[in-house]
Amino acid sequence: MKEVVIYTDGACSKNPGPGGWCAILIYKGIKKVLKGFEENTTNNRMELKAIIEGLKALKEPCKVTVYTDSAYIVNAINQNWIGKWQKNNWKTSEKEEVKNIDLWQELLEFLKVHNVKFEKVKGHSTDTLNNMCDEIARSMIKEMR
Repeated sequence: MKEVVIYTDGACSKNPGPGGWCAILIYKGIKKVLKGFEENTTNNRMELKAIIEGLKALKEPCKVTVYTDSAYIVNAINQNWIGKWQKNNWKTSEKEEVKNIDLWQELLEFLKVHNVKFEKVKGHSTDTLNNMCDEIARSMIKEMR
């Protein structure tokens, strides 16, 4: 099984507002940058979108390590919030509807195909690829305005 690393980040101006996302895929040292923009969105949607688009770009099942600065996503997966949400008919522990259900469900489909591990990185710190993702995601907002 091929091993791929994906760095991701999402950004949003005004939250909600215009947003951008970036995913950097790395396979055997070769980098591929994916990026996108949405007119009216939230930061969490852009974080999820970056991961989904990164996984969507893979042409076959892979072993993937996703690096993200989103504690929301890492905790939802690694602490199995997502499993609890599904059991509770997509309700949080406070009985509120989970936000971004459409994207969580799409992500779950890719998690069935790929063996994915999520790692939290500190945002706006010393991680070069995370910083690059952040810059690209933010630049998408500026470019598309």
